[in-house]
Amino acid sequence: MHDLGARGRHDGLDGPDGLRELDGFENGLIERFEEHPVLANITRLPDEDFTALLLQRRYVSLAFTPSYDLAIDLLRDAEGLRIARFILREEYPGATGHAPSHREDMTEDLRRLGVSREALVASRPTAATKRAITDTLELIADAGGHADADLRLLTFLRFWGEVLVSVEYGRLWERMGPLFTSGGDGRNRSRFYHPHLVHDAKTHSLATVSMLSDTHSDRLAARVTELLARADGAGGTAGADAFRETEERALLLKARFYDQFLPVPAPSTAG
Repeated sequence: MHDLGARGRHDGLDGPDGLRELDGFENGLIERFEEHPVLANITRLPDEDFTALLLQRRYVSLAFTPSYDLAIDLLRDAEGLRIARFILREEYPGATGHAPSHREDMTEDLRRLGVSREALVASRPTAATKRAITDTLELIADAGGHADADLRLLTFLRFWGEVLVSVEYGRLWERMGPLFTSGGDGRNRSRFYHPHLVHDAKTHSLATVSMLSDTHSDRLAARVTELLARADGAGGTAGADAFRETEERALLLKARFYDQFLPVPAPSTAG
């Protein structure tokens, strides 16, 4: 991963300029993730490799709720806890247990994509997938041990669990989208991938986000920016540095997961 850079290291977050600086940093990380060779060339993956990717990504998705649970155990900020609890409970809609969970919606989407129950049964997490999950839990635990644990935990949940997930699914949608909208009526039949692409997305900059924002990313961002202002309000940089470090580590986790699917087939030069 590239060096965090010196830009903005001497500016505190006592005004919008500091947040715009961090927003530019974050957008740079998002662009780097979008350009990962596997994601950027997702339409060129052979069908069997794409299916293998989805099956492995399923295990990371299954680790979403324990990751949130662990972070909730370590959070001390009341408002951050409220937001994290709300997001976690959305994974299990309905009060009676009759509505399918988001994990069930994912399985339904996989079946629409042609993944059989037999393939689900036979699938096992690879060493790289296991490492991605274990390292995620370790990063959360490590964040909880810092004096600025609330800032680090909420930054991680937002970037790893929401912003980058929307980026991932946006790239995957390039490959799977036509399969979910091919019914002749134009209706989108995705119950998991497309809804998460939408409601996990970053739709506002860090400088303009508010608690009235609709997406998970933006709700968490509103609290993260408040914690950043509290940490760096006197002109320091400790909060901004923690934000950068946490997001860099989150991106590295995601990139390492997709590295297991390299190399991507080269484009055809025939014709």
